[in-house]
Amino acid sequence: MTKYRVFLTGATGAMGFLTFQALLKERDELQLVLLALPTKQDRKKLKPFKKMNGVEIHWGDLRSYDDVRRCVEGCDLILHMGAFVSPAADYEPEKAVQINFGAMYNIVNAVKDCKQQDTTKIVNIGTIAETGDRMPPIHWGRIGDPIKTSIYDYYAVSKVAAERYLIESGLPHWVSLRQTGMMGPAMIKSYDAIIFHNCLDNVLEYVSDRDSARLMRNLCYKERTQQLDETFWGHIFNIGGGEDCQLNAYDMYTNSFQRLGLSKLSDVMDSKWYATRNFHGQYYLDSDVLNDLFDFRRDTLDYHYHCFEQNMGLGKWAVKGLTSLPGGKKGFGSLLHKNFLKLARTAHGTVRFIEQDMEEKIAAYWGSYEAWKAIPHLDQWTQPDFEKVVHIDHGYDEDQPEHALRLQDMKEAATFRGGTCLSDDMQVGDWTQKLQFQCAFDHTFEASPRLVLEGGHWCPVCERESWNGYERARRDPFFAQVWDPLHPKDETPFVVKKRYSEKTFKPNL
Repeated sequence: MTKYRVFLTGATGAMGFLTFQALLKERDELQLVLLALPTKQDRKKLKPFKKMNGVEIHWGDLRSYDDVRRCVEGCDLILHMGAFVSPAADYEPEKAVQINFGAMYNIVNAVKDCKQQDTTKIVNIGTIAETGDRMPPIHWGRIGDPIKTSIYDYYAVSKVAAERYLIESGLPHWVSLRQTGMMGPAMIKSYDAIIFHNCLDNVLEYVSDRDSARLMRNLCYKERTQQLDETFWGHIFNIGGGEDCQLNAYDMYTNSFQRLGLSKLSDVMDSKWYATRNFHGQYYLDSDVLNDLFDFRRDTLDYHYHCFEQNMGLGKWAVKGLTSLPGGKKGFGSLLHKNFLKLARTAHGTVRFIEQDMEEKIAAYWGSYEAWKAIPHLDQWTQPDFEKVVHIDHGYDEDQPEHALRLQDMKEAATFRGGTCLSDDMQVGDWTQKLQFQCAFDHTFEASPRLVLEGGHWCPVCERESWNGYERARRDPFFAQVWDPLHPKDETPFVVKKRYSEKTFKPNL
């Protein structure tokens, strides 16, 4: 019997390794193909599986076309979880583009070169960072909302380009699952100044690493047993843990430190260390769709707090004992305060931006120095209405069935995006047909209805050239919905040029 071949990228990562372990239980029916970097750490992690039946380990690099092609050849399903993610990507943005866009470039072209267009299916793990800053009041979102990467976020830039490349590849069997904040030990252990970029009023609908692996396993099982409808392919979905995994940053900190006996957040941190914009996160209006298909949700936010306490080990009890003593809360809180402040003064730290008067960074993360000064003390902190939903209009009739989509719908959608649909002809209901568009800045480009309407993508030239949100919002009503509510009209506009994009990518053939 020929085994069902599954190629896993990122199999040594947080999501990938748990997915690999879940699929190992079915290796009598599966042949698992792994591509991993030949680092000491990855070799050690995969050593127990080196001679295991049903497992092929290839040492190589996602940036190498030959390495990727070797793994793609003959495979039935590709679970592409490998990526160079933040915060590491923030320090090496060029590398982020080379890996994240390069991996997709190599996978797509390997499938084509192996003549497997009709037999190989690709599952791409995208990211919530593609839609960027969605602070209240626009913190509820869904697939089709505008792509809007946060300034300096080259991880998001690279993943947007990779997703676009996949959607427009012409391959019939692909899906892009946008991953959210992933609860688990890896998230707890991440200690970098990026934590101060996550605004205190920012929200995320988290999902656990275990549930993410369960999603991948269930998807693989349903596909190989022919239980997955053909209509699943060619779409984009949000991964989210549902209502039980929705949390804002302020409450996350409060709940975490209370478990250590620290009841006053201001003893530990300062509200002025935190950005008030330019991160990413949202609650989902549509994450149930994926769970209805694959029934993967088991964990709640309790899992996050369990990981938090587990990471401390026996130190948790020492801290609890200390904070129960007179003056203990103040003393330990002061120690944490000093450590956090030290972190916030590092290269990508928000306190460094302020103390060194880095005007562009200040504008990006707060709007202005005056806006930063006006941030209230934690003891006076009030929260917005997180239950209120502001729907984003996608600029076409979403109630009509897909097969009824017409050229007129695309022309209206283009107008709503400040541009024009230049095509004169379109096959009714064809979401894959490439149409000609012109954006508000007179760039002409080609895009499918799937990319524009479902993906929320628009002009690739604007996307790769700069972060130009102010001017784009002035000309593009669709984009303005996710920009204007977070940027006062009297704010001084500025533009940040992008140094890296898919155009700076160098294929390693």
